[in-house]
Amino acid sequence: MNYLEALSRRYSVKKFNNQLIPQETLHNILESGKLSASSLGLQPYKIVVVESEEMKQKLIPAFYNPSQISTCSHLIVIISKKTIEEHYIHGYFNHISEVRQTSIESLDPFKNSINQHITQKTQDEILSWAEKQSYIVLANLMYAAAIENIDSCPMEGFRQDLIEEILNINRETEKVTVTLALGYRSEEDYFQHMKKVRKPNEKLFKFI
Repeated sequence: MNYLEALSRRYSVKKFNNQLIPQETLHNILESGKLSASSLGLQPYKIVVVESEEMKQKLIPAFYNPSQISTCSHLIVIISKKTIEEHYIHGYFNHISEVRQTSIESLDPFKNSINQHITQKTQDEILSWAEKQSYIVLANLMYAAAIENIDSCPMEGFRQDLIEEILNINRETEKVTVTLALGYRSEEDYFQHMKKVRKPNEKLFKFI
């Protein structure tokens, strides 16, 4: 299956069949999220992978449409940072130094530039920026899932406060931004038989 076929087959599944995704396939999908483009390379988010049935059951009441959660293989929760702390940036540059085998001192110009950029932003601006990065991750996860022949459904229809309470999220520094259910479509999900509706090219694209 090429990528256009995979994306044409993809739709937002309303009901999965409870079949589990193989660990190797799940690993590949998660790696696509890890490799996502990220502004300044800071990755101002984390990805929680809910795989235990017990935890999925706890989360069901947090969703306005619970059918995906109760039938999916895995639920991915993308959590955005509200603040970029000094220790977070310090850890990021320590990691760069380790991976690229370069001195911390040689990274100072880049580090100073990031510090200046971050300190000029309000907390609301940082959260907005971080959430935009989180949606890039979401898109990559959905694309990789489609290529792996895994179905998905991105979801924003949830009670944020309840999810954050269940997952023990620090609301001072983090926010649940979006979720993604993964699995295999149920034969009972009639949405899979509907034609995909998108804008025609002449209304979507403008060549100048």
